[in-house]
Amino acid sequence: MKRIVSNSVIIIMMLLSCYSCKNNITEPQAIQLEGLTLNNNKKWIANKETHIGMKRIDSILKNNTSTSGKVLGDILSKQTSYIIKSCDMEGEAHDQLHVVLVPILEEITDIKDVENASELEQKVNHLKNLTATYFEYFKIN
Repeated sequence: MKRIVSNSVIIIMMLLSCYSCKNNITEPQAIQLEGLTLNNNKKWIANKETHIGMKRIDSILKNNTSTSGKVLGDILSKQTSYIIKSCDMEGEAHDQLHVVLVPILEEITDIKDVENASELEQKVNHLKNLTATYFEYFKIN
């Protein structure tokens, strides 16, 4: 009888630990950036290329297996270069894009210099949140 109880306790503890591990995985959350607003409670319209570049950045971050900040930063920089070269947005939508894009560019620059795995993970998570912020405030037609 003691063995059954003991085994049951072990199984319950294993299930609880698996459940708590799943709960530690958090989805990226939009960050409140000073000056970033919606367009009359609606998302701003981004040009197609900007949106494609941001989707690529999002995909790279979600599928990242690199432990090298330099490698990851270089890959991400190619997408930001694509966004910058392709941007033909104007007016307030363009200004609002800069509010979110500048911190993204800065974070990618910082990532290139990171050598510590823990710090890289923190920076990647922050970049994921900045990317989520873009998607909270921008869309394409």
